[in-house]
Amino acid sequence: MGAPDIVVPVREGAVNEQLRFALRSWAAHLPHGRVWVVGHLPAWTVDVRHIQTRQTGTKYQNTTTAVRAACEHPEVSETFLLANDDMFVMYPQPVGIPVLHRGPVRKVEAYYAARAQGKYLRGLQTTRDLLAERGHPDPLSYELHVPMPVVKRGMLYALDVGRHLDVVHKRTLYGNLAQLGGEEIPDVKIMHRAPRGYGPTSPFLSTMPDSFAAGHVGQYIRRSFPQACRYETRRR
Repeated sequence: MGAPDIVVPVREGAVNEQLRFALRSWAAHLPHGRVWVVGHLPAWTVDVRHIQTRQTGTKYQNTTTAVRAACEHPEVSETFLLANDDMFVMYPQPVGIPVLHRGPVRKVEAYYAARAQGKYLRGLQTTRDLLAERGHPDPLSYELHVPMPVVKRGMLYALDVGRHLDVVHKRTLYGNLAQLGGEEIPDVKIMHRAPRGYGPTSPFLSTMPDSFAAGHVGQYIRRSFPQACRYETRRR
């Protein structure tokens, strides 16, 4: 069996420099077959496969549509790596990248409940309740900003189970229904400009648009991958 494909949903209209450097990091450090961009295909990309989707819903609904489209596409590998366009792999990974999680949902819920209310927290809670109904009273959160191994038929089942939720934490729903287990790590998302929260040994990083464009972490990522990769035009 060859290395899995990478599937990355991309929203419409973005120039998306984060995706450019994510692709560079994957080309350098993440063993994979093909890269599938689902949704918007930036004009500067080359040698990637594309699945067009209609992005007429919320960002949560659009990414769910993208993941379903990838799972239903016959040419996408049966097991693939689900990534976002702001996930950077900083060091070489094995072909069988490990399953990682964020710990119990109840702890993640407490973290977000103490800081803000909103659609994300509501989606976390309704996904948690759905998993409890399905026999998982203390589920794990898989909402990490790292690539996640996904088996197509298992994810399609999870998306069908959560079809009635307007905000579904699909990684968490899939990971628990498939009983993936895995290793617990803190989330790697860097939301600030200051040089803290990561270091030279961090295997994965993720950014916000501002922390990537104007923060120390963005500078670090751009210095780490200065050369264009096979997935982009060579005009830079």
